[in-house]
Amino acid sequence: MSWPRRAHVLTAPLAQALWRWLRFAGSVGPDDRVGRRFHSMGPGALLAFPQGDLVGAEHIAIGAGSLVAPHVTLSVGMAEGQPLLEGATSPVLRIGERCTIGRGSHLVAHRSVVIGDDVITGPYCYVTDQNHTYRDPEVPIGLQWPSAVPVEIGAGSWLGAGAVVLPGTRLGRNTVVAAGSVVRGEHPDHAVLAGVPARVVRRWTPDAGWQP
Repeated sequence: MSWPRRAHVLTAPLAQALWRWLRFAGSVGPDDRVGRRFHSMGPGALLAFPQGDLVGAEHIAIGAGSLVAPHVTLSVGMAEGQPLLEGATSPVLRIGERCTIGRGSHLVAHRSVVIGDDVITGPYCYVTDQNHTYRDPEVPIGLQWPSAVPVEIGAGSWLGAGAVVLPGTRLGRNTVVAAGSVVRGEHPDHAVLAGVPARVVRRWTPDAGWQP
């Protein structure tokens, strides 16, 4: 056996064991120093290691039993210490109980983002209540003040991988958003949304069941 191969055989188990230990030791719960920075963090809530960017933790509430997967960005405002927008109240970003936020997702709040209880997101979802504006054609878009409209995702909903939820969205309870969809506007309970822009492709009602 060559020396590089022998070295790999010897060191790989150690590296893997170290990584497992880091994943355990680097996770964040409500009693940890980082966990105590949050507005609130319920019992059993966990931020898995490694965490993504964390901005404005004091304005973020995470419900009991919720899991935030690795590399998830949780952000309130554009920078640490920035005043809240006029009319916004803390917590600005609220994640309900027993939620699972998928790996690499971004939850970005400026006025209000509310994730209901028992919501699941796939990996790399993007949820935000703020967007750039382009009213003045003479001013670069990046220099125009963005707009912020509250977002609410109903309890029991599921966002597929790569879904994007834009400002002003209100999803009803037990809503499904197909992978890669871009959602805006208000949508009813028990609906399946798909497409860019997303539209209702199926819906359940007590009288008719699932239609179409």
